Amino acid sequence: MSSSPVVLVTGVSSGIGLVTAQRFAAQGCRVFGTVRNLQKALPVPGLELVAMDVRDEASVRAGVAQVIGRAGRIDVLVNNAGFNLVGAVEETSLAEAAGLFDTNVLGVLRVTQAVLPQMRTQAQGRIVNISSVLGFLPAPYMGLYAASKHAVEGLSESLDHEVRGFGIRVTLVQPFYTRTNLEANSPLAAAPIGAYDREREVVVRAVSANVSRGDEPSRVADTVVEAALGPWRMRRTPRGQASLLAKLRRFMPAGPVDKSLRKSLGLN
Repeated sequence: MSSSPVVLVTGVSSGIGLVTAQRFAAQGCRVFGTVRNLQKALPVPGLELVAMDVRDEASVRAGVAQVIGRAGRIDVLVNNAGFNLVGAVEETSLAEAAGLFDTNVLGVLRVTQAVLPQMRTQAQGRIVNISSVLGFLPAPYMGLYAASKHAVEGLSESLDHEVRGFGIRVTLVQPFYTRTNLEANSPLAAAPIGAYDREREVVVRAVSANVSRGDEPSRVADTVVEAALGPWRMRRTPRGQASLLAKLRRFMPAGPVDKSLRKSLGLN
């Protein structure tokens, strides 16, 4: 990798994306961050903003071309843009599910496909996809979000096999509850079903409490930078609860893990 890596981070308006971009800049990288609306974005020292909507292929292609035109290369891509949705599987509409997957999964695919030709040409690159603990430990009332992160995990593992011969590696970062506005204000499914109200409200309160004492975005950002610039590993979890849950999922029987998850969410 070059002495001053060129990094592209999607979704840097706030939260994990913004702090991650700042961490890369502090490491001496040249950092480009995407926002949907440049007019509304506040300038950030050390960060070059690029207009991009990951749901729009033309916008993605134009944004990536702008970065390559200005920097000549892209060494690291961090696919961070995404959002959560809370609701029972039954009460989540197909339109809501399609919107979630359009951003969380197809958004990753669009940006990755736009960046890969340049990475193949330079015979070098690292792609970091932001997944979630829910990508390996699904939780009730977040089924569609968990499904989107499962999709990102499968896509990432397959892609890593396909591109490593070009000097490119793909890796996943799996945070858990993080103190960001995105997690604290996750939208609810628009047409709730009354039969789920009691349990859903219990889970929402438990999630809100966990977010309030969750990781700072800086801890996740440090893990992303390590995943991008350090030795390759397929998966990285931030130190703390996320790392503990990864170990529990791997080594404990399914029954106790299921029981522990329900207890943590206030479910009998």
